[in-house]
Amino acid sequence: MPGIDESLLEAMRLPGARGASLVDWISGLALGAVGEAPGGDWEATAAETAELARYVAESGSLAAVGAPGTAGAPRPAVAPEKEPPVEDMIATTADAYHLLRFVSTPFDSTVFLHLWLDRNDGNLALARIRLSEMADRLVLG
Repeated sequence: MPGIDESLLEAMRLPGARGASLVDWISGLALGAVGEAPGGDWEATAAETAELARYVAESGSLAAVGAPGTAGAPRPAVAPEKEPPVEDMIATTADAYHLLRFVSTPFDSTVFLHLWLDRNDGNLALARIRLSEMADRLVLG
């Protein structure tokens, strides 16, 4: 089971990868980063993407249909693992893709992987699949 550094290095092997980080969306801090940073500063990028991720993760309107605690779904007697209602987010620019993959953890699940892909060289479908696999194998702690 890979840790943060190994997972980020694995992400950088994806075609078109320009940079990757693991960010805590509560604090806005990068827990690890490799490659180039969008805008040249990983700390600023982490803080900015954390705001977006926090908004999406805390948004009840984006929860899966029938998820516990949503309209039409029964509330369980025991609270399930706290997981963000969204698996991933994609932001596109003229020359890049930004893929944010939420990582489920045994604790509060407040982290996400951020992959910055070159739009001409990157394969968004492959990146989503691989980032999902990385998130599932990631060992934090």
